[in-house]
Amino acid sequence: MTGLPLATVERIMRSAGAERISNDAVEAASAKAQKLIETLTAEAVVLSKHAGRKTVTAEDVELASKR
Repeated sequence: MTGLPLATVERIMRSAGAERISNDAVEAASAKAQKLIETLTAEAVVLSKHAGRKTVTAEDVELASKR
């Protein structure tokens, strides 16, 4: 996997207050963000299956983020 789009990640980093950002930092944040989303989604899938659903809901994601 390649990670999230670098321009999007850089925009998020800037909105969080970073004034100067190296390319390596953007690439690292992109890869870490993708891994976080994958882990969060995997947990949300487990929760949706436990509830007898195939569809992952916002509630599943919220609950997964608290685990």
